[in-house]
Amino acid sequence: MVAAAGALAGAAALVTLAAGAVGAAYGAGEGSGDDDRPGLVAARATSGGFVLPDGTRSDPARPSGGARLSEAIRLSDGTRPPGSVGGPAEGEGVALTAYGRFAPPGSFVPSTALTYDRTLVPPGAWIVVEQSTERSETVVRARVGGLKPGHAFGAHVHTAPCDADPAAAGPHYQHRAAPEAEPANELWLDFTTDAAGEGNAETRHDWGLRRGGAHSVVLHAVQGGAGARVACFTVPFGGYGTS
Repeated sequence: MVAAAGALAGAAALVTLAAGAVGAAYGAGEGSGDDDRPGLVAARATSGGFVLPDGTRSDPARPSGGARLSEAIRLSDGTRPPGSVGGPAEGEGVALTAYGRFAPPGSFVPSTALTYDRTLVPPGAWIVVEQSTERSETVVRARVGGLKPGHAFGAHVHTAPCDADPAAAGPHYQHRAAPEAEPANELWLDFTTDAAGEGNAETRHDWGLRRGGAHSVVLHAVQGGAGARVACFTVPFGGYGTS
């Protein structure tokens, strides 16, 4: 009987650990922090639908404008992540903040942030991505920590979620379909890490993000339009319309 009870307690602990690692917190507009659910991803006033940790689906209505991130995200232990970037400014319509810790594909506790090169992006390194979008403006900010110090990384928003195969994230998100990769038509977030392995970047454009068109941020071994994919972070970007 004692052994059976101990086994059940151990299983419950594992379930709790997994739930904390993949949980999500959602809210809308000012004062939405009361319903936060701890985990790796937090979103505010986003368009599009998401599956919550309890299995239900959340489909926030498209904001009419003015909604913004109301407070910093928190980790599964209730604390704020290191180096959290600043919140979106007033008037930036769709707002989202996502946080993840990198882990190799196939890890016991699944992660939305995958590392394919443990030298450049060691397991346990972290990333924060913030998005602010209106129909006529898109801002994406990123901050990272725990990466290889003094390295120049390329980073772009990509069209598909991350998977064990680095190529699964698809090509760069483009505002207009084009044969060449150009910063003016895409969302580039190149950065160079400091001596502590931290870095940050921001990209701003005068066009809105298509709903369902962007799903991840990919880190590359070199800066520019291409390069080996060394890590990937799945982000539930929001947007407007389909064109």
